[in-house]
Amino acid sequence: MSEWETVIGLEIHAQLATRSKIFSAAATAYGAPPNTQASLVDLAYPGVLPVLNAEVVRMAVKFGLAIGAQVARRSVFARKNYFYPDLPKGYQISQYELPVVGRGKIQVMLEDGSRKTIGITRAHLEEDAGKSLHEGLANASGIDLNRAGTPLLEIVSEPDMRSAKEAVAYMKKIHTLVRYLNICDGNMQEGSFRCDANVSVRILGQEKFGTRAEIKNLNSFRFVEKAINYEVARQIDLLESGAKVFQETRLYDSDKNETRSMRSKEEANDYRYFPDPDLLPVEINEHYIQAVKNTLPELPDDKAARFARDFGLSTYDAGVLSTSRDLGDYFEAIVNPAGVVPPLAGAVPPAAVNTEYAKLAANWVMGELSSALNREALDISAARVTAVALNGLLLRIVDQTISGKIAKEVFGAMWLHGQSADSIIALQGLTQITDTSTIEGVVDTVIAANPKQLADYRAGKDKLFGFFVGQVMKVTEGKANPGQLNELLKAKLARSESGGA
Repeated sequence: MSEWETVIGLEIHAQLATRSKIFSAAATAYGAPPNTQASLVDLAYPGVLPVLNAEVVRMAVKFGLAIGAQVARRSVFARKNYFYPDLPKGYQISQYELPVVGRGKIQVMLEDGSRKTIGITRAHLEEDAGKSLHEGLANASGIDLNRAGTPLLEIVSEPDMRSAKEAVAYMKKIHTLVRYLNICDGNMQEGSFRCDANVSVRILGQEKFGTRAEIKNLNSFRFVEKAINYEVARQIDLLESGAKVFQETRLYDSDKNETRSMRSKEEANDYRYFPDPDLLPVEINEHYIQAVKNTLPELPDDKAARFARDFGLSTYDAGVLSTSRDLGDYFEAIVNPAGVVPPLAGAVPPAAVNTEYAKLAANWVMGELSSALNREALDISAARVTAVALNGLLLRIVDQTISGKIAKEVFGAMWLHGQSADSIIALQGLTQITDTSTIEGVVDTVIAANPKQLADYRAGKDKLFGFFVGQVMKVTEGKANPGQLNELLKAKLARSESGGA
């Protein structure tokens, strides 16, 4: 496979987060009974006319500005003609020659830490089709038109990706961006964010693209990666056996982990595009664009750069913490509570330890908190420990009230019971032992009680140091200050080796 190069372009469909559809007043809420959210416009009754939802234009412009794209001052809706059971009009209203968003670009970080710029050809507005239902209907298919007319922003990339992992990185970046902008909820299980992958292969070094296949309706990052990898291997096998790759549309079967042919791939002229006579061109002026630009939030890359600069985080950690607005806000509410949430009395960490405190907070958010969220499949907005509460816990680590190990136990109790760290520490008597004489006394007792291990340690078995630490922690129920314990134990064992008391 090293002789071959993969070429990938993605067409991402982001459902815009409007309450009503793109050309009708019907609701867009997910999960309604079939055909209860389809108006006469969506059902294509004779004599009805579409009316453009202005909010979808604002959201499209917002996306265009976020990727540094050309926002068209004049865009046109067209009719894309094809016949399918879930398309009641016999055509889809989309944009073709004059989309609302033109060329832009976005930068993604790859697994090796390098960055790559992916070109975006266009982003255009269109209506979604309905849905064909097959389950529970013997020898028949049902049609649910609730989705018909749901507003979509189709984001078309350049064929700039060269591996499935690059495609996933790009898709994740777009997913992050549309959620930051609050123009799409990004719910892949509900179909709010999905993509079609155009995949081809060519001999390494060859300029001409190979024949591509389009894999339709991929609705998870894992499926995108697996479907592309399968398709690449399939095409290479065909070419190396002397066969041809045909341009076609394929579906991915996640149960069998394979793609299979759906239909031959249509060209643009097969759809007989022409301007929709029922919709006027969309005219956008500079004042409108500036007004939308003023609503842009701090974007993911800017937030990550600020986290790295202001809090001394690594590029990787800053990138992880900026993958969603909610996650970034949660982290920032810990490290800068005075600026994000009402300040806690005496809880703001001193400026001298701010950077170290930020790193501690980052580790906890990406570690214990993320693990707890993943176990229960919760979003950060539904975390059972608030940022204010976690801040209170971390400050008890900083002031050495508790050790990091005990802090994990306290966090578990906070997650289950919703109590503050201070309450749990007080109720369970978890305050760390920092009195040197108390720790020293336990160390002396442990050493005296384990003469064989002491002799082995003197003989060079250094790993037994961990045994002595464990025994002291057992006696103190994990409350001995780890730093003080290590120093005292090293000193005591060194004296033991030299024959001292």
